Amino acid sequence: MVGFKATDIPPTATVKFLGAGTAACIADLITFPLDTAKVRLQIQGESQGPVRATAGAQYRGVLGTILTMVRTEGPRSLYSGLVAGLQRQMSFASVRIGLYDSVKQFYTKGSEHASIGSRLLAGSTTGALAVAVAQPTDVVKVRFQAQARAGGRRYQSTVDAYKTIAREEGFGGLWKGTSPNVARNAIVNCAELVTYDLIKDALLKANLMTDDLPCHFTSAFGAGFCTTVIASPVDVVKTRYMNSALGQYSSAGHCALTMLQKEGPRAFYKGFMPSFLRLGSWNVVMFVTYEQLKRALMAACTSREAPF
Repeated sequence: MVGFKATDIPPTATVKFLGAGTAACIADLITFPLDTAKVRLQIQGESQGPVRATAGAQYRGVLGTILTMVRTEGPRSLYSGLVAGLQRQMSFASVRIGLYDSVKQFYTKGSEHASIGSRLLAGSTTGALAVAVAQPTDVVKVRFQAQARAGGRRYQSTVDAYKTIAREEGFGGLWKGTSPNVARNAIVNCAELVTYDLIKDALLKANLMTDDLPCHFTSAFGAGFCTTVIASPVDVVKTRYMNSALGQYSSAGHCALTMLQKEGPRAFYKGFMPSFLRLGSWNVVMFVTYEQLKRALMAACTSREAPF
């Protein structure tokens, strides 16, 4: 057995909630530069917006984007928006991942055999709930990642970003892009959690692997690839719409239509490689850490409650 040994007692909802948020923050710390590169590639080609990349900067590929940012803005630019990103993950992942099993059990009425429909319904529900809680943090994170230091920093700190957006765009500005984000996260959650669930169950039932690190790694990598393929178009629209100037797009649908007319269908898969690298690596780090944290926390609770 690699890592912490599985306990006989299943993890509680609290353990899952805290474990998911912590694991997501650890995954974000490791993969954040890839996410920033993805955002820059996705907004490249926009004619206007409250925050734009430097006019002269042309990003080509994941490595090219990262190197250009380091050269023109410094290494710290790769972690621009990290504070908002961690705020987002602690509130967002705790709900969408930490509550997934509980909601799934609710839909299956406690049955151990969950259908694909029940899993999809649970993923959609927790994904939508998470957006309702964490949308402002996502808006601020995207704005920070999009702004280029060479072009002048619009927001000086995370708190300043919240205040500036609320003052200039109204309270609704912090909830900009909620509709595409709900759609994106319903899709992402279903693709990510349900795929992980199904791959892991299949590997265990076929006795190809045990419930251990290699199984968690394989399941997470497969989930990351499936999620990227399915969710990329919605993710690009979400990023463009969140970063757009006031009145630039009348709706998320208008944003998508404008992209299609001006840049063609391929625009919906801009930043696909950093998206895959980010989601693949993020899923691996998050799920492996999450599984180990659940076991560690339950082991700590069990040992604390055990009589001396």
